Amino acid sequence: MKAPTPPSPSRQRRGTRAYHEGLDAEHRAIAFLEKEGYTVLAHRLRTPLGEIDLIVTSPGWIVAVEVKQRRSLNESLYALSSRQSQRLLSAFHLVLEMHPEWHQPNTRFDVVLVDASGLCHKVEDALRLL
Repeated sequence: MKAPTPPSPSRQRRGTRAYHEGLDAEHRAIAFLEKEGYTVLAHRLRTPLGEIDLIVTSPGWIVAVEVKQRRSLNESLYALSSRQSQRLLSAFHLVLEMHPEWHQPNTRFDVVLVDASGLCHKVEDALRLL
């Protein structure tokens, strides 16, 4: 059996750069949300159904947050596919079942858009929980 071909060095650099840019965008989103009064419960929470970037809370709310970073806020807004949206919603439902101690009367799924300059914009209830 033939051994898998390792990724090219340029692909590895792009992947590493994208990873670090995503992590930086998430840290910017955390700072942004904390300034708005949210408390971070989890960062990069992995579930069998997918990873949720952030789980935050404010009085009466538990909120899952997807962070999208692109050159412009407009590009960020369209970076979330319907398939990814469904996967994230399913993961959030699972998180709520796995962590009853996080229960709040209200839930929603927000998206924080981060542009190249680090500007953050929150889209509340961007993904609808059924």
